[in-house]
Amino acid sequence: MLATLVPLFDENMSVRAYSLFAQKKNFLLNPSLLGTGSNDGAGSIAGLDIIESMGIETLSADKDVFVEINNISVFSDVDSQCGAPHERLVLLADHTITPEPMYVNRLKELKGQGYKLAIRKLQVQQFEPYREILQLMDYILLDHKRIDISKAKIYFANVYPNISLCAVNVNSKEIFEELKKDGGYQLYEGEFFRVPVTKGQAQVSPLKVNYIELLNLVNGEDFELTKAADVIGRDTALVISLLKMVNRIAVNSEIASIRHAAAMLGQRELKKWINTAVTNELCMDKPNEITRLSLLRAKFAENLAPVFGMAMQSQELFLMGLFSVLDLILDKPMEEALDLVKVSKEIRMALTGREGSLSPVLDFILHYEAAGWQEVSRQMVLLNIDINHVYEAYVGSLKWYRTLFAE
Repeated sequence: MLATLVPLFDENMSVRAYSLFAQKKNFLLNPSLLGTGSNDGAGSIAGLDIIESMGIETLSADKDVFVEINNISVFSDVDSQCGAPHERLVLLADHTITPEPMYVNRLKELKGQGYKLAIRKLQVQQFEPYREILQLMDYILLDHKRIDISKAKIYFANVYPNISLCAVNVNSKEIFEELKKDGGYQLYEGEFFRVPVTKGQAQVSPLKVNYIELLNLVNGEDFELTKAADVIGRDTALVISLLKMVNRIAVNSEIASIRHAAAMLGQRELKKWINTAVTNELCMDKPNEITRLSLLRAKFAENLAPVFGMAMQSQELFLMGLFSVLDLILDKPMEEALDLVKVSKEIRMALTGREGSLSPVLDFILHYEAAGWQEVSRQMVLLNIDINHVYEAYVGSLKWYRTLFAE
């Protein structure tokens, strides 16, 4: 099983929902899946078993989840596959579901059961033939490059006032800002929120400088636990976060000082926690999804270490994933951002030039999170990687991320 979550943003860059893209088998070992993937376990809905096994709260917190359905899986028994609240699931119809009575009637049944509905890949000339289906929809996903939103927003407001419009393939911040200005779209999907920075700001804020100093302290060669504890003690947010962390692993233990708390974690775990907590604080003025992306990449990379035969480099891979959005966090090109922190040569090579021993893992993660299943499948075949091990590594990162923010 392969699965990844793609965020849907509102105009304020807040995540409102996730699209869950799933693939049950390796493309290249199952040639029939190439192209549409319509035969990939079509009798069931691939995303639902993931939600059922993990729990929707672990997967997406309080956000709705879009799950793909096709002309076969639409007739499957949704309730038997997933016990998540119906109102949290958005069943996303693809182009194989046409405005024939059997599909219209089935969609009415699902709507009546409380599920939300969405549709994508409709051309403008299909809007009228699909009238019966569109009347049932809560969302329609539109390729902004192929539609005149100034006309579309009037059309939908008059004919289908209950449909929310989602722009897809929004792949730059400039396009995002332009679409926002035009109005009409309620949601936005694309690469725009993580486009690498090519031109940076002149200065990093004093608060971020302090956090960077702490990162450099723990990632330096002569890292001393007591010095790190003293620096943590100057920041209330980090102190609270550290105490929560220690309380989770040492129940009923009395913590006498910040140094005591740090000692209870130990040097290796303290270093990992500081890198995680400080990155989280550095992201406070950024969209929440940047924090999530950084932390998930870190843990996913660490979990993939044994899968790639790199178990001894798991901590280095964790840091590589964590800093993979450092340019976005510091508003500087990656090379300039990395000049401010102490990282190994291998991490720098991977993040700036996609070179070195760590770069294959980063490349794999980038394709994976974009649901580039064909390339992911190719790499798994070349490296003899078990698809189940990859899935376990990804699910493990989602569960870990959820526990980070558990009270």
